[in-house]
Amino acid sequence: MTDRPEPHASLGDMYSDYFLDYASYVILERAVPHLDDGLKPVQRRILHALFEIDDGRYNKVAGIVGHTMNYHPHGDMSIGAAIVQLGQKELLIDTQGNWGNTLTGDGAAAPRYIEARLTKFALDVVFNPKTTRWLTSYDGRRKEPDTLPVKFPLLLAQGVEGIAVGLACKVLPHNFNELVRASIAALRNEPFELLPDFPTGGIMDASEYRDGMRGGKVRVRARISMEKKGLLRISEIPYGTTTGALMESIVAAADKGKIKIARIEDNTAAEADILVHLPPGADPETTRDALFAFSDCELSISPNACVITEGKPRFLGVSDILKLNALKTRELLKLELEIRLGELAEKWHFSSLEKIFIEKRIYRDIEECETWEAVLAAIDKGLQPYKKQFKREITGDDIIRLTEIRIKRISKYDSFKADEEIRQLEDSIAEAEKHLRNLTKYAIRWFEELGKKHGKGRERRTEITSFERVDRTQVIAATETLYLDAKHGFAGYGIKKDGEPIGKCSTIDDIISFTQEGKMRVTKVAEKGFIGHKPLRVAVFRKDEPLIYSMIYRDGRDGPVLAKRFTVGGVTRDKEYDLTKGKAGTRVLYLAVHATEEESAAQMLLVHLKPAPRMRSLVRPLHFAEFGVKSRGSGGNLVTKNTVDRIVRAPKDYDPAAGA
Repeated sequence: MTDRPEPHASLGDMYSDYFLDYASYVILERAVPHLDDGLKPVQRRILHALFEIDDGRYNKVAGIVGHTMNYHPHGDMSIGAAIVQLGQKELLIDTQGNWGNTLTGDGAAAPRYIEARLTKFALDVVFNPKTTRWLTSYDGRRKEPDTLPVKFPLLLAQGVEGIAVGLACKVLPHNFNELVRASIAALRNEPFELLPDFPTGGIMDASEYRDGMRGGKVRVRARISMEKKGLLRISEIPYGTTTGALMESIVAAADKGKIKIARIEDNTAAEADILVHLPPGADPETTRDALFAFSDCELSISPNACVITEGKPRFLGVSDILKLNALKTRELLKLELEIRLGELAEKWHFSSLEKIFIEKRIYRDIEECETWEAVLAAIDKGLQPYKKQFKREITGDDIIRLTEIRIKRISKYDSFKADEEIRQLEDSIAEAEKHLRNLTKYAIRWFEELGKKHGKGRERRTEITSFERVDRTQVIAATETLYLDAKHGFAGYGIKKDGEPIGKCSTIDDIISFTQEGKMRVTKVAEKGFIGHKPLRVAVFRKDEPLIYSMIYRDGRDGPVLAKRFTVGGVTRDKEYDLTKGKAGTRVLYLAVHATEEESAAQMLLVHLKPAPRMRSLVRPLHFAEFGVKSRGSGGNLVTKNTVDRIVRAPKDYDPAAGA
């Protein structure tokens, strides 16, 4: 009887089990690469299919797709797309035809028009049927590799990106030669550092890379040069975008008034070449910074190194991945040496048997034998005096192989040549045994030779440096004018008809406003925004401007008059701040702003009081140098408890000792 799964207790349990099965399948069989060979299943099956049909010549990609479908139970479109992605990395697949352009985003031609074959590098490091673990294919008709015996950190060289159910993987590509050097350092237990290297080049700040773990990031910029006055050239673009998408982002920023450009021109072919023409009077350096701030000329990339190992996903840093790959390579080299040693030993064993069989004329002892058993016994008896010379026991299969030697070979047997071949085998055996005794040194030399053979032309393309994030408020083009409609309490760049101009602004600026009640608020500039009736001050707000504010206010309807100097500091947009003690009826009598503390302290005011009984002086001088600069929440210092009539600036020749 066939075992049947137990029925689910409820529909919810059934969907829960099915969801977990599907999530596990997507993670293990589709989206996440394996630690051992750095490949997803579809990539592994493509390479296996290419190896099976490899004869040194190019094969139609359509044919490769068909052969891969013997192992991969998915559609031809997904396989074709995976082949193109592998080919565009220019590491494992040698391509011919139109394979698209990763710079421009142009797609490849149809699979029937393009061809591919394995590269020499792939043949050197990816395949070895003798060391491969084999599984039965999905239909049970063929054998496919569990993982390929890759002797190189392929995952880090190519990079990979995948999205599974509740899990994402993003490993950035690294430089080929740096991976070779890092592998050697790992085998020597020496420190090393790995940073990404992108095929599109560019300039990279990897100070927050965090070894490719979750939470890290790298910032990549286009390489922009100032060719001449009024012209910027983009010769390298950030990884993850295309020249078309980059140009669209620049045009979109220009349409929004964030960047001033005259026109943009794309001359990209084998290398990126975008010309940005500037209008007369535009500053090239400011425009270049604006390109970094408002377009895809600067991108932030977040890595997330996740691999399959021991049948489950695991998050590892790129340094750990490389160390494990280097040790895996050493183990594969050891396995290859052991297999080769066994093959050499078998060859030496039979060559020595053959030499004795022919030179000692043992083959003549079987001439009188009438049965097969007698033939085997005669050969065994003839070999008896020489058995101690052999490193293993002479088996019945060995004796049967001797009977298969042709008379022609016996008649032309060259004893001197046979001795030379045996000595060569002994030398090869001694060499393999030496490599096994010094396995780490052998693996280091193997990596060194690999770098010499395949590292030419794979120099680093992405420049490593550090750069500060561009302050968008400093480089945005101030293409708008800020207007104030004080009567109705509105401000914005779209009320030209009803407002008075305040100054130039950009579409991402913030504006700061002060009301007569002593309230302050910072809001994002808009075409038209309400800021309060009859505001005292409205201006573009710059966080980095160290402005000093001076204010005199009446605390409540009949309270004392207070004065203070303060800075605004950090603010939350759209939050209302009270600069007074908050009593009802509070009114600001004086508000001024200065760029420096010296200018603020130099203020001299005359406070005119309303007449009152027994009041001798109706004018009192007020020097703001008497008040220290405090936070905006400070209450202020007492000026007078009397009623203030007005406040005016003191004349330049005012003498406090002489009176008003």
